[in-house]
Amino acid sequence: MARPMTRTPPPVTGSPDLPPAAAAGDPFDVVRQVLDLVRLNGAIFFRSDFRAPWAYTSPPAAELTGALPPGPGSLVMFHVIAEGSCWISVGDGAAREVSAGDVVVMPYGDRNAWGSREAADPVPITTLLPPIPWTEFPRIEHGGTGERTQVVCGYLRGDAVLFDPVLRALPPLFVVHPPPGPAADWVRASIDFALASAQPSGGGSGADRRLPELLFSEVLRLYLHEQRQAELTGWLAALRDPVVGRALSLLHADPARDWSVGELSRSVAVSRTVLLDRFHQLLGHPPIRYLTQWRLNLASGLLRTTGLGVAEVAGRVGYRSEEAFSRAFKRAFGAAPAHWRSGQAAPALGRVAPT
Repeated sequence: MARPMTRTPPPVTGSPDLPPAAAAGDPFDVVRQVLDLVRLNGAIFFRSDFRAPWAYTSPPAAELTGALPPGPGSLVMFHVIAEGSCWISVGDGAAREVSAGDVVVMPYGDRNAWGSREAADPVPITTLLPPIPWTEFPRIEHGGTGERTQVVCGYLRGDAVLFDPVLRALPPLFVVHPPPGPAADWVRASIDFALASAQPSGGGSGADRRLPELLFSEVLRLYLHEQRQAELTGWLAALRDPVVGRALSLLHADPARDWSVGELSRSVAVSRTVLLDRFHQLLGHPPIRYLTQWRLNLASGLLRTTGLGVAEVAGRVGYRSEEAFSRAFKRAFGAAPAHWRSGQAAPALGRVAPT
């Protein structure tokens, strides 16, 4: 098994070809490119109507095994405050107030608690949900007769080896309030559509099933643009860095190019030393290693989702020799490309994983 990768973007799993070039301007272009390639799934799975006073606690998302469709991978929980206001805390963290229009994201699905400003003894969320299996879209009604708060809850799942590099750069809880205008209107209209068409266990139309993915992408875009550089960590911080961010955009735009450190440093108008130092500070390894890992991740996606031969896959991701590609792939994934491909009928993916 290969030595695990460190804080790199996810492998490709859902595209029959290489991604379109990422622009070297907006750092979110690279994020969008990665999210477009990572196979994600999710659903809106219940809505709640609370009246003050109320409070509830929820276990880690992984323990809500009966309420969510089974599947491997990282589980992200998100909530949209449709009306009213309340507080939320995650893990042992302090309570934070949220209000109508806020989108609350818990990237690690940690245990959490919610409640009204008016104090109440919390109850487990599992006692409020209807018995499983659900025959209709669940709706929770709980609390007293005071101020009303409506919350829509959903989840998003991605294979851990694919999704973790994005998630690890995020805090356990973050809240985005789309500014008035198209972004806020889109979030509201999308949630209304999902509620109108949702079915238990993630059923419904293809558009309905894609909503959590699209919502997460939009919220992540807003989050990335709202945060100061010093507040970001890991891969997201690298994308916002004026040197590394531009270099990553260039590598993602043309991964098959025969890049060298010298050519890349000239392209971003810094010295080789500055480029190498910034990559080590933000990502923990040099740019060519990052490129190699990204190429192999792209190759794993092509092997899994297309019928291209190994030699053609090697060429598309920048290897001139099939033998060199096969050796590199085996070091990273623990198996030769053809053998690895034959084992991908199961949900499990390759072994290029972050630490």
